[in-house]
Amino acid sequence: MERKNSNEKEIQQLKNRFRDLAEKSFRQGIFTFTGFLGLSEQDVFWQEERGLSHAGYCLGGGYDGADRVMIRFGDSGELGYEVPFPIVCIHIQPLAQKFADELSHRDFLGALMNLGIERSTIGDIKAGERQAYLFCQDSIAAFICENLRQVKHTHVKCAVVEDMGSLPEEEPLTVGIQVQSMRVDGVLAKVYNMSREKSLDLFRAGKVYVNGRLCENNSRQLETGETVNARGYGKFVLTGRPRETRKGKLAVEVAVYQ
Repeated sequence: MERKNSNEKEIQQLKNRFRDLAEKSFRQGIFTFTGFLGLSEQDVFWQEERGLSHAGYCLGGGYDGADRVMIRFGDSGELGYEVPFPIVCIHIQPLAQKFADELSHRDFLGALMNLGIERSTIGDIKAGERQAYLFCQDSIAAFICENLRQVKHTHVKCAVVEDMGSLPEEEPLTVGIQVQSMRVDGVLAKVYNMSREKSLDLFRAGKVYVNGRLCENNSRQLETGETVNARGYGKFVLTGRPRETRKGKLAVEVAVYQ
């Protein structure tokens, strides 16, 4: 019960924060920003979106398709000017590739948290091949570059990426699947090769999001272009239009990100 009350208190505080930022933007004619938000925090925003939309808003995480995003309140058309998101990208790489460990997302995140910085200042971490690209608030970038010296047992160096357009793009795995219908539980089960019951467990645990919003309706029909996040598994995007096979099933392509 104590944990539930604590969680409800945090949610209410987040709602209040959204309202305060939206009102400040609307009344003072300025842009305001949240910190980086995870999927559960983004869902709280979508629950409150109707009461915040008068201020205008947009979401950004430093690149298209980011999981962790900031919300910018303010309408550039109404305000007559534009302010970019205060996000930079840091390239983290070993001092000596030859002696570097295989480093995971968890390794990089753990090293960053050990610096004592707040999670809300850090966006996505794109880890791979013993290096990572970290999206973070510009106010914390210099501190990270100066203080992040080791990840796991690997000594690293950090540098802000000056040209965001030069970042390597993550190539998803394109998979063709066949399903009885476009129900999200069935598609998710097929993509991750799990039983329907295990898929339902993810919904019961509140671990499935569609387009950044918590999905509690496991029978929801998916449409082309929608993104599904399954916490602990990754995400996929429905890229193709379903077509009926000779056996009456629906064949569709999905782009799977790990």
